[in-house]
Amino acid sequence: MQATAYTYDPSTRSGSVLLDDGTPVPFDTAAFDAGGLRLLRPGQRVRIEYAKGEAESAGNISLVTLQTF
Repeated sequence: MQATAYTYDPSTRSGSVLLDDGTPVPFDTAAFDAGGLRLLRPGQRVRIEYAKGEAESAGNISLVTLQTF
């Protein structure tokens, strides 16, 4: 699923993304580290994945990485 980076705190390596419908969804350090990124800037398009078996509405993001075309 695609989203847009909304917030990012480099000291905790966590933040939030906005889904295409405008819903903010938080992500934690583990999700950021799983994507292999070093930095994330608000406005960047990202690809996110949810933890297996979790409902998307729960906001349990398991991976955040840059969206490439």
